[in-house]
Amino acid sequence: MSESLASEQCQACRPDSPTVTGTDAAALLEELPGWQIVVRDGMEQLSGDFEFPNFADALAFTNRVGALAEEADHHPAITTEWGRVNVRWWTHSIGGLHRNDFIMAARASGAATP
Repeated sequence: MSESLASEQCQACRPDSPTVTGTDAAALLEELPGWQIVVRDGMEQLSGDFEFPNFADALAFTNRVGALAEEADHHPAITTEWGRVNVRWWTHSIGGLHRNDFIMAARASGAATP
């Protein structure tokens, strides 16, 4: 996990805010081991899979990510299964990736171990 990226503050995002693409996205992605950029519903999203030994640990991680999302007022799609959680970040208002998504992915990675 990128400590410096996780420590950045999310900025207010407007519909005309630029998306992060190309080499900028690739450079930020290098700071996020285990994350990848996927295209879903025509939008680039950051997707990270996390594995746990049981459902209780997966659910606890989901709740930690939820608390981080509430604190930043930036919310991911989260799928929680037995022993596995998928987290996807993107910015609805711009239809793609914003630096905030990379910041929140770094924070989610940090929440994987309590």
